Amino acid sequence: MGKWCFGIDLGGTTVKCALFQDNGTVVDKWEIVTRTENNGDAILPDIADTVLKKIAEKGIDKAEVVGLGIGVPGPVEESGEIPCAVNLHWGRKNIEKELGDMTGLSVKAGNDANVAALGEMWKGGGQGAKNLILVTLGTGVGGGIIVNEKILTGAHGAGGEIGHANVGKGETEACNCGNKGCLEQYASATGIARLARMTMESETEASVLRSLKKVTAKDVFDAYKEGDKLAEKIVEKFASYLGNALAIFACVTDPDVFVIGGGVSKAGQPLIDCIEKHYKECAFPACKETPIKLATLGNDAGIYGAAKLILGK
Repeated sequence: MGKWCFGIDLGGTTVKCALFQDNGTVVDKWEIVTRTENNGDAILPDIADTVLKKIAEKGIDKAEVVGLGIGVPGPVEESGEIPCAVNLHWGRKNIEKELGDMTGLSVKAGNDANVAALGEMWKGGGQGAKNLILVTLGTGVGGGIIVNEKILTGAHGAGGEIGHANVGKGETEACNCGNKGCLEQYASATGIARLARMTMESETEASVLRSLKKVTAKDVFDAYKEGDKLAEKIVEKFASYLGNALAIFACVTDPDVFVIGGGVSKAGQPLIDCIEKHYKECAFPACKETPIKLATLGNDAGIYGAAKLILGK
């Protein structure tokens, strides 16, 4: 039985890498640059090289390595193939086979947001749960769905793309995906800033936000915590969209817990309290008490999830 594994979180600018013991203890953590030039030809060889060097550096017997898990920014099919990864300039690629051939290790790949959800379930805000929905509120809205400790991938690798649930009928502006009225347009950091601009135009109240050149999501929550009435209206709108969406997702997968991560989650418990209020108004009775918790692993969720991906149960 192996004693070690690697967790790799492949991003558009950096590759986060970690060596784990099979009980989930991080032994070493480091990063390398993601070289996206020449259609990302160097990315997998660079990862293979850094992993093999780490095995040699630590004097590890390769036979004692369970394998390597990797989260990638794009959909991953059951076969281990990815149809594309736009930020990496990749077309169709069987990442599991290619990286396996380069390292001589067993490789398991997953979508980065789904893998982060697995990490939060294993060692983070959802520890102890077997069914979980992770919502990441960053520049966009990402997500990951875990059912019976397994990532829900779906037929097209789009399971967990909760940021593109349609929650805004009548929306005139388009989301990055091309549709109109996506959750991402109201609940991401950019979406909250957009709600702030719209609310400042439609409302007349005085607010500290009006003195700022460019209002950010952080500005909105800082003002909200200080009792700013306009900020309160913006946060209520945001929480209404997100709380309603979570209530719908609860009807579909009935998770043990919702975990909220991403940059916006730094607003902390006041954010959770407001979402929870709107969630409970809309949730199916059996799901009303489902807890909504803050993610705890931050940027490390991906490496933990990748390790769990290869370790399995």
